Amino acid sequence: MRAYVRSTLEDCVLGLAGDVDIVEAMNGFDALRLLPRGAFDLVITDINMPDINGLELIRFVRQSDRYRRVGILIISTQAAERDIQRGLRLGADRFLPKPFTPEALRDAVVACLDGRPQLAEPDGSPPADREGGAEDGGAPPAARAPEPVTRTKQPGSGEEGGG
Repeated sequence: MRAYVRSTLEDCVLGLAGDVDIVEAMNGFDALRLLPRGAFDLVITDINMPDINGLELIRFVRQSDRYRRVGILIISTQAAERDIQRGLRLGADRFLPKPFTPEALRDAVVACLDGRPQLAEPDGSPPADREGGAEDGGAPPAARAPEPVTRTKQPGSGEEGGG
């Protein structure tokens, strides 16, 4: 599954984002190990992962000041309404049930990135005020112009063994 997601992102998202780096994690623990090593704009995770599951990963990302603005997309076969709602309550931006089309993945990634208030700085620090307003601006996300996407990385994108 990770290979499919990576290939789809390379085919669909690169044209939208320009400079895109994709980083894969083998499991939730690996994702937590990789997070401090770079600035990530998006985490794609599955609910079912060994060691640390996707919901625990989301909880960690949302509780961290450093990563709270990172977009989170859940891709999972575990798509009962209670699973979807639990992931969204924990802080995921979108939920994409498996199986999905490349277009659905592209749309979910774009929606996650456009819906984040601001993207991380290259050094991983919280975004500084940008020209035209304060960090949060007070406007709802739909009222703001989308931020340019410079990097997309993907820790925790699938289940162990690529399934």
